[in-house]
Amino acid sequence: MEPDRPPTAPTGVTAVASSATSVHVMWNQSTDDKGVRRYEVLLGGKKVKEVPGERHMVDITDLAPGTEQVFTVRALDTEGKKGPASKRVPVTTPEQGKEDTRPPTAPAELTAEAGGSRAATLTWKAAEDDDAVASYDVYQGGSKIHSVGGDATSAVLTGLRPGTSYRFTVKARDAAGNTSPASPEARLTTTGKGSPEAGAAPTELTATARRADEGHYIDLAWVAPKTGGEVTEYQIRLDGKQDTSLVWGGKAPEGKAKYTFFVGKEDGVEHRVKLRAKLPDGTWGGFSPERSVVTGDE
Repeated sequence: MEPDRPPTAPTGVTAVASSATSVHVMWNQSTDDKGVRRYEVLLGGKKVKEVPGERHMVDITDLAPGTEQVFTVRALDTEGKKGPASKRVPVTTPEQGKEDTRPPTAPAELTAEAGGSRAATLTWKAAEDDDAVASYDVYQGGSKIHSVGGDATSAVLTGLRPGTSYRFTVKARDAAGNTSPASPEARLTTTGKGSPEAGAAPTELTATARRADEGHYIDLAWVAPKTGGEVTEYQIRLDGKQDTSLVWGGKAPEGKAKYTFFVGKEDGVEHRVKLRAKLPDGTWGGFSPERSVVTGDE
């Protein structure tokens, strides 16, 4: 029996000062013979953040303005074994400056060009600010998927899916944390074949009818899709119509997730339910298999 190997060190670590007091840290996923359970982000060698193994970016806040911060990232496997730390990545937060409540202008003339089946390059015209732009955040839909420094007017996105349509916007942030309006939208479709839904649907969905408080509820349980990032939002479809969007306000559950919702007071009503996840690249994955329940059968 081969000994358990620790995870590899994360590569491609970047740290971008998002404001005078925050830094956005990103990295490539580590590999491990048993799987990565979580990542630790270290500031000056001290752990300041822990994220699930599916994530590869995080915002570090409450930092001191105008100071150099040095970040590293390390992975832990399912047995708790720590891998080596990544290369040290220094970044300097901007000075706080005078009180500032005016946001930058929106970035202009955003364009997007596919770089094969899994990457894209965005370019834009710089935003303007009464002081200076500290960073640019890239959004796919309502999800922030990338950040670059305030002196950049382009970004390379990786980890996209083949044959998938995307809609991107960019927002600017100043050192005080003020955020601009979104840029005009840029659209592209990555090349190659492959279903956007393949391998991205929730699994093991169960739906159970339950009576409580003189009414009927449906209890759902499922396993989140493996997407290369944290899944924090789901769309639930009841009886062929969109019923609700479920957004985790805090830390999203790892592995199995649960949700309960009210469906009425009448007995003997059959309901059909399925759900899909919003993926880390900002697009929707495939729907889970549909389940049927009948109120009053519980």
